[in-house]
Amino acid sequence: MTTSLPRPAHGISGSPATADERAYAARAVHARKVYGVGDTAVVALDDLSLDIPSRQFTAIMGPSGSGKSTLMHCLAGLDVLTSGTVLIRDTDLATLSDRERTILRRDRLGFVFQSFNLLPTLTARENITLPADLAGRRPDPEWFSTVVERLDIADRLAHRPSELSGGQQQRVAVARALINRPELVFADEPTGALDTKAGTELLTFLRAVVDQLGQTVVMVTHDPGAAAYADRVVFLVDGAIVETLDQPPRDAVLEVMGRLGG
Repeated sequence: MTTSLPRPAHGISGSPATADERAYAARAVHARKVYGVGDTAVVALDDLSLDIPSRQFTAIMGPSGSGKSTLMHCLAGLDVLTSGTVLIRDTDLATLSDRERTILRRDRLGFVFQSFNLLPTLTARENITLPADLAGRRPDPEWFSTVVERLDIADRLAHRPSELSGGQQQRVAVARALINRPELVFADEPTGALDTKAGTELLTFLRAVVDQLGQTVVMVTHDPGAAAYADRVVFLVDGAIVETLDQPPRDAVLEVMGRLGG
């Protein structure tokens, strides 16, 4: 599809970013997450501090067990830290009740998972609009049309997930993540269940979401090719950040992962 994504009204049209637009979308400060107690305790995050800049695409990588998924879950309010702080802009997640965290995730965050997580009894359209429906809001018709056309699923909206290919299901999941125009989109191995062509199309769209919409994307991935779409790659080992790369080519990501044993 050649439909371009519309730019938001504030500052994504080539004008200098304001101080607010340069702010961080999320922050982890001295984050520590421990599972279990005593001799069975496992430290998943070890005094980790990380800033997620607004309007950038950040990839998180590391060997198995490095803490990358735990970090994403804690940043997204899907899990809680043992100690330390997670901020979504100026909102401290530790100050929120369970219900308030649920509302924050629904209204301010978007999620894309490897397993798609579509409801099998709903059509593609109903799956996409579900976050807005749960919030009691009617999706912006123009925005809905732009997203489904850009993702090339406009002709599949009446189909249920079982009637869609894996790539189409993932595109429906991405549309659902974007329907409320979230401040921050989290993607957990989003290309893991896709073939090369569908994965490339998805990553190209996520890149366009950042470049054309000023969206913020955080992606956990094990794929160096996927990470190369990001503005920055953060590498974790044993729950700590050991290296970062800016504007990384695939070969540079491969070299780091080779050194880290990933």
